[in-house]
Amino acid sequence: MGTPVDQEVTAADLLAGDLPWLEELQGRTVVVKFGGNAMVDPSLHRTFAQDVVELWHAGLRPVVVHGGGPQISAMLDRLDLEVRFEAGLRVTTPETMDVVRMVLTGQVQRELVGAINAHGPFAVGLSGEDAHTMTAVRRPAWVDGQPVDIGLVGDIVSVDAETVRALLEQGRIPVVSPIARGTDGEVYNVNADLAASALAVALGAERLVMLTDVEGLYADWPHSTEVIERLTATELDGLLPDLASGMLPKMEGCLRAVRSGVARAHVLDGRVPHAVLRGVFGDRSPGTTVVPDTVPVGEGAVV
Repeated sequence: MGTPVDQEVTAADLLAGDLPWLEELQGRTVVVKFGGNAMVDPSLHRTFAQDVVELWHAGLRPVVVHGGGPQISAMLDRLDLEVRFEAGLRVTTPETMDVVRMVLTGQVQRELVGAINAHGPFAVGLSGEDAHTMTAVRRPAWVDGQPVDIGLVGDIVSVDAETVRALLEQGRIPVVSPIARGTDGEVYNVNADLAASALAVALGAERLVMLTDVEGLYADWPHSTEVIERLTATELDGLLPDLASGMLPKMEGCLRAVRSGVARAHVLDGRVPHAVLRGVFGDRSPGTTVVPDTVPVGEGAVV
């Protein structure tokens, strides 16, 4: 990567410029989906934790929703259980669901809470199951226009954000695992991108930030690696049917969020050190920004 993204950066560095919109972000909630390379690269893991704490110190209220795909797949391999995806979603049998719960809440969440709390007593871990924070129904995958049964994979139908909101009021940083109780009593594996989107909407978040392993949304993949820096909800809606399966849940989550009151959704290259700070505070995000179809004049000019 080039020199600019290799340089150390802090919130103080980014706030040193003239950012007239910053006052509007004071006390506002930012939901950050943690996943991809940043989860398995120790240095990126550390800088992500630093970024989250910097957001807190800058007066924002960060909430982290984490994935755990690589760790889940590794554990399934160790247990000789099938790893299979349909339309970008993990096929989740009851045996797989046991592994998902164990890895997400017992390993990934603990490591992330520990990394954030290396900077102070900030992070508190919880699952979407806790206090019925997230409720889901079974979600099919669609392949070539046909529904495919992918097992215990859920789509969130309601969010009770009071527990998360109470933690924010106490000055804590909630770290949420994307597991939800079903309306039928089952426990469901929920795509972390969609869980972050639903939680952002329920909390009335100002920003939704998603980390990924690519530079952003490509304009004409696989023919071009030109990144779309900014697009509206309607523009994204038109692109959605043709997106690659890995990017589909992220962009679907962004679309749901900005159409439900979230002011901006960022899909950022998580391989860039301090991508979260650059996305929220920088004058250019290292990725793609999705905005509502009508952005009020004078509203934060970060793109």
